[in-house]
Amino acid sequence: MNKHTIIELLNNEQEQDKLFQSADAVRQQAVGDEVHLRGLIEFSNICRNNCLYCGIRKDNNLLRRYRMSPKEIVETARRAKELGFRTIVLQSGEDMWFEQKVMCGIIEKIKAFDVALTLSIGERSYEDYKAFRHAGADRYLMRIETTDQDLYHRLDPHMSWQHRYECLMMIKELGYELGSGILVGLPDQTIESIADDLLFLQSIEVDMAGIGPFIAHPHTPLKNAPNGPLDLALRTMAVMRLMLPDINIPATTAMESLHPQGRILALQSGANVVMPNVTEGEYRKLYELYPGKICVNDTPAHCQTCIGMKIMSIGRKIGAGYGGHNGRMPQDA
Repeated sequence: MNKHTIIELLNNEQEQDKLFQSADAVRQQAVGDEVHLRGLIEFSNICRNNCLYCGIRKDNNLLRRYRMSPKEIVETARRAKELGFRTIVLQSGEDMWFEQKVMCGIIEKIKAFDVALTLSIGERSYEDYKAFRHAGADRYLMRIETTDQDLYHRLDPHMSWQHRYECLMMIKELGYELGSGILVGLPDQTIESIADDLLFLQSIEVDMAGIGPFIAHPHTPLKNAPNGPLDLALRTMAVMRLMLPDINIPATTAMESLHPQGRILALQSGANVVMPNVTEGEYRKLYELYPGKICVNDTPAHCQTCIGMKIMSIGRKIGAGYGGHNGRMPQDA
């Protein structure tokens, strides 16, 4: 699929239902009807970065910060496994308190529960990525956000797009399943830019691609920017499925923050993964990347039951395995 064709599909609002149906058919043929659940633990909202769109940015002084202890993280993972999750996702801001030795200890303890483990903790050194992989981490998720480097540097001050790209290449080289993705609807983002983003994700052969709409946070410099259109995010996700038929694509939580059936719409438009939040207590409310986050007052068990019923209501089934790309097992090189 070339750039011109991608742009045409992204722009075509009138026939988007046909696009969604095509993506859903490709999804069914390539990865089947199973929806893989990933138990998401948001273990720290402390971040060294100052991204203009993010609610946990360093300069947001209105946010109450937290950092779960290693013991809390491992115990939360244990309870998630008891609920039936076969994949655990550890996500945080770039909180460097969790240095290499601490993270490796957490990884090793969680891997003892016989789960696949995904890390989403940002930019680290090659040595860190290598140590985390050796300790047992299977997957790594880090969005490129946008391939428009001028836009990236405006929205992510003091960060380097080139360094982020190099981090993705390190992760891939070390044998992780590589997850990346983009935000759709960022201020000054163009359809042409989104097409470039999709071609980039295809070129680096991601195993998972997360496509989420930009949602303006009231405590950030972009508080007055309009939210990204849900339909455009869904079209972007659907085109991604056509371009990379057999990868894992999550129905992102942000989509449901814009529409009460957002994740179901995504599952019917090419997605095959859902990441229910298994973080507990007050932490669920404090990890606020964007406003209007769903399920902040629910328990992990309630979230799992709720999304399970929604999945079955559209004729899909919950995956029983680890849900790796192309059937990869944990720690496969």
